[in-house]
Amino acid sequence: MIIKDSSWQNHLASEFQKPYFVELMKQVDDEYKTSVCFPKKENIFMAFEKCSFDDLKVVIIGQDPYHGEINSKCEANGLCFSVDDGISIPPSLKNIFTEINTDFERVFFPTSGNLEHWAKQGILLLNASLTVRKDNANSHKHLKWNCFTDSIIQKISDEKEDVVFLLWGGFAKKKGTKIDRSKHFVLESGHPSPLSANRGFWFGNKHFSKTNEFLKSKNKNEIIW
Repeated sequence: MIIKDSSWQNHLASEFQKPYFVELMKQVDDEYKTSVCFPKKENIFMAFEKCSFDDLKVVIIGQDPYHGEINSKCEANGLCFSVDDGISIPPSLKNIFTEINTDFERVFFPTSGNLEHWAKQGILLLNASLTVRKDNANSHKHLKWNCFTDSIIQKISDEKEDVVFLLWGGFAKKKGTKIDRSKHFVLESGHPSPLSANRGFWFGNKHFSKTNEFLKSKNKNEIIW
């Protein structure tokens, strides 16, 4: 169940040996044996498989995986905010796509909510908790996923430069306290969920064009959103 990507393995080998992580993996294994949990077990570390440490340019932080099922298929696919092809686009992701359209003054709206093409461009789509019980949001917050994902954010902050961190909502902003803002570019706004977005805390943040402007200024390839 540990991350297969070699670049992450090189940076996280010592983390995998820590007692908290060994215990976390045991607890996760027990949860999947006794309850229906999402994403599929083989997709728990998908964010790291699709975006290597070496290629990473942008980090988006979510809270925990989607906990619902549509037509007997789980929504969560291991990438925050993302769903597999054929799954209805969730409300938060619809608002993300709407803001992208407004930001770039375009009218294209995706028919799929699969964000794998973002990950392959160097975006780490990281949930704070990598697992959840079916129909029970934040049900794995008692597990020590936060210790692991905090260490990921800390390691990226310490060992890379000029990474864009997109922190949407209060929860993500708290996770962002570990980021060295003298080395990295941090953008904050409200969460794209309908409750936050409809109160004026999401739309108009222009995070997507601002991200590309920063990447361009550092001679990095811009993201095709």
